[in-house]
Amino acid sequence: MSSITLSVRADVHPNLRPLSIVRDLPAVADLIELCFSGTMDSEGKRYVQEMRRAGSDNSFVKWASRAAETTSLPLTGYIWEENGDIIGNASLVPFRHNQRRIYLIANVGVHPSHRRKGIARALTERAMQHAREKKADNIWLHVRADNPEAVDLYTKLGFTERARRTSWQAATDRHVRGLETDIAITNRHPRFWQTQLNWLSRLYPDQLAWHRNLNFNSLRPGLWNWLFLLFVDMNVRQWAAVRKDQLHATLSWIPNGRGESLFAAAGERCDPEALTVLLIQARREIFHLYPNITLEFPVNEFDDAIRAAGFKPIRTLVWMQATS
Repeated sequence: MSSITLSVRADVHPNLRPLSIVRDLPAVADLIELCFSGTMDSEGKRYVQEMRRAGSDNSFVKWASRAAETTSLPLTGYIWEENGDIIGNASLVPFRHNQRRIYLIANVGVHPSHRRKGIARALTERAMQHAREKKADNIWLHVRADNPEAVDLYTKLGFTERARRTSWQAATDRHVRGLETDIAITNRHPRFWQTQLNWLSRLYPDQLAWHRNLNFNSLRPGLWNWLFLLFVDMNVRQWAAVRKDQLHATLSWIPNGRGESLFAAAGERCDPEALTVLLIQARREIFHLYPNITLEFPVNEFDDAIRAAGFKPIRTLVWMQATS
């Protein structure tokens, strides 16, 4: 894949050095935007803006210098510099999950004029070495499914694919047209909870829960949970799709300030139409809160049903774990 071969000791290559929070953030933000602008969603654009803002905030820089290895932000990483210009980047984001230390390698990007020189490989190898020096229990990365060259590179570096997940987005609209169906939409009844939890556990597996810090306890029925949500002012909404008293799917909305908080649950043998009607219902009910809503879901599971509800795919990510 590379046109030249770099030293295996990527950490001693003269063009490769650690990220400096004090001076590199604006240039790295420019590079990330250049490399990924064509596929960047609203959260990615906000992330780049925050990186630029952070680079000019002295108080943030002082805090970040101390928190780089303990905060789940891309404050650590490595850059590739030539003639004073940053042309390559690999970020390292630390996570803690179930008392395990996990590193996510992110934002691996190289300036278009300098690709196919082995720079991405050297940066990734150095990031992996850093994570191992910090005694990481797991090292992960994700890459767009439509970038097979990158998938091949990471496979050669010892990463194994663990999941493929698509992010979907739709505009909220109280006038969106529904389906003619015998599936009824109701509030999520407490008796559906255990089935819903089983479905959620399959579709949002614990193997990936560390990344989004998923906790479905806020969906649990019961007076104490209701009082807790009331106390923290969290307006969780839940719907169920039922046919002849049989549950086919559930949909939950957990507000997090960004609108990207839909969690769908359905069994493998459930009617896909049930998910469609639930997603249409969410588009109708949340129109006054957010202009768009987003759903992340495993690839190929109910893809057509999600499209039928007016959702469009933003991107599909391949989640890969280092196994060697």
